[in-house]
Parts: sequence; structure tokens; C-alpha cells
Amino acid sequence: MDAVDKLRSVIAKSDNIVFFGGAGVSVPSGIPDFRGSDGLEKQRIPFEDILSHDYFIENPEAFYRIYRDKLIYPDAKPNDAHYALAKLEAMGKLKVVITQNIDNLHQLAGSKKVLELHGSVYRNYCIRCKKKYELKKILTSSGAPRCLCGGIIRPDIVLYREVLDREVLTEAINYIAKADALIVAGTSLVVYPAAGLIRYFAGDNLVIINKSKTDFDYHADVVIYDSVDRVLAAAVK
Repeated sequence: MDAVDKLRSVIAKSDNIVFFGGAGVSVPSGIPDFRGSDGLEKQRIPFEDILSHDYFIENPEAFYRIYRDKLIYPDAKPNDAHYALAKLEAMGKLKVVITQNIDNLHQLAGSKKVLELHGSVYRNYCIRCKKKYELKKILTSSGAPRCLCGGIIRPDIVLYREVLDREVLTEAINYIAKADALIVAGTSLVVYPAAGLIRYFAGDNLVIINKSKTDFDYHADVVIYDSVDRVLAAAVK
């Protein structure tokens, strides 16, 4: 039995599956992993600094130049991975998608229960009066977008040196702790605290799908080194 067959078997016998995904899930949709060769690592300023809270506050104009160019992909469409997960949810097997991505592609594919650990580019708000804005406001403005009150509008995403939303994190932990199968895909599992979530899994089958090795591979029952969209398309019929 090859690895995809093993994954198919895990799905067949599981009724409480949790999916935890990272940037690799959206790469087939044309959204590059900013840690990769086409991402922010090519910038002269480290991406941890560019995408940090302090940089946003101190250099909002420069922040938005990079942000619009590297993190917003309004024309991206869901790929086979997103659709396979939506299908698993519709079948009653998948209980939640926990994602590190900020692109809204899971929702566009039809997933109903999605926990966004790092927020979403589609939600934005004024840092002064908290008025909410859609993505269109960011895309149609130049420089640092301003609210009617004069405050700077920021994306509702978790920047470096900011903490994850406690309620979202707690809900993710609860789902993982109760799952009988956890599928981790498209993430190198190096970004904490999100990567540490899999330590709460105590179910029967841990599956890791990633193009490269991770430090948690030796914990997994099934490990597949391949593109997430190809694997899930083959495993979910």
C-alpha cells in the first residue's frame, strides 16, 4: 500500500478529521511561499522585520508597498486541495480547517468551518476608530490607506511580534485534541506557536503532507513528500 492509499484508508475510517495547513496549500493557486525563492527573503530587509508590528507603525508607507506586492493575490482561485477539503467537510468527515494562510481560498472553495490563525487580507480596520474596511479599500488606495477619521487602516492579520488571537488559538487546540485524525499539510512546521498545535493531537492517525521533511515526520503515521493539491485530489474521490 503506497502513502496515498494509506491516507485514503485513514480518511475512510475517520469521522473527526482536522486539517492544519500552511503556505504550501495555496502555492498551486499561484500564491508563492514568502519564505521561498520567490518570496520576501529576496528583500534587503528581513521579512520578519517588514511584516512586524513595529515596522507597520513606523513605516506604514513602506509596509504597504511590500504588502500589496507580495501578500495580496485577489485573482487567486482555489485549487484541488481546497476543493477536496470542502468535499470532506460536506461528507461530514472533516470538522474544521485550521490555516496559517490569509488568502480566504478555503472559504471560496466552499469550506464552512475555517479557523484563520493569522487573520485575513480580506478584513481590514482603522487603528484609531476600528471602522472596518474590505480589501477593495486597500487595493484602490495608494500609500498607507486612511480612514475617514484620519487613522491608518491596517490588515486584520497577525504581524510578527504580535500574539495570535487567543479565542481562535483555543478553539483550534480544542478541535485538534478531540480529533481522531490530523492532516498537516503544506507547512514546514517551524513557525510557533502555530506549529506547536500538533502536540495537542492524541488521536489515531497523524498525516503530514509536505514537499520537504519536517521535524515532526518521525511522529507521523503517514508522511507524503508531494504537492498538497495532487495528494488530496488523489485521496478524496
